[in-house]
Amino acid sequence: MYRTWFQLLALLGGLWLSGVLRVGGMEVSTPEEVEGVNGTDVTLKCTFKSRHPVSSSTVIVSWNFRPLDKGAEESVFFYQQEPYPPTEGRFKGHAVWSGDIMRKDASITLLDALPTFNGTYTCQVHNLPDVHGINGELVLRVVNKATVSEARILLIAVGGAIGLVLLILSVFVAVRFFRRKHADTDFELQTGNENWKDGMECKPEEELHLKTGMNGKEDSSLKEVELGSH
Repeated sequence: MYRTWFQLLALLGGLWLSGVLRVGGMEVSTPEEVEGVNGTDVTLKCTFKSRHPVSSSTVIVSWNFRPLDKGAEESVFFYQQEPYPPTEGRFKGHAVWSGDIMRKDASITLLDALPTFNGTYTCQVHNLPDVHGINGELVLRVVNKATVSEARILLIAVGGAIGLVLLILSVFVAVRFFRRKHADTDFELQTGNENWKDGMECKPEEELHLKTGMNGKEDSSLKEVELGSH
């Protein structure tokens, strides 16, 4: 009977302990995929959360690498109170620390990335006594620099050609618009001047009529003066 009670308590204790570890476990986050250009620096981002206080003396970070061909797993980087870059293997002289433990950042940077760096990277973080949790995992793809450059050059060339065509069309439309506007303005000015001249000039018959009218007015005025004097 005592044995039964002991087994029951052990079972309950195991369930409670696993629940505590699951709730208080490390939360490590990484992007699913990172793309870098051959020969450039590529940062592998890794952040973490812990229910315990974080300090440089309690946090342990380890980065591991698994190639695409499913070869043996390799150590990429190790951190415990201070960074320990690799001293041998494909990442020697390429992996540097770029994280900040107090900001819960465990990132590293690969210098002069090579196509041989293609594969899956695992970021594992422990913050004593918080040592359980799901590790961060990301896939790195190093693309050919020449291909990217050719695509970029092609994109720039196409964009430049389209921009030049649009600029030429804009100039052409602007020139046509101003020429037409200038022509309309000249036509309006010319029409106005002709109308003004037409209004000021008199036809011969109209000029004769005006003169006759003026002479008649002068004769009548003289007759009125003479009658008044008599």
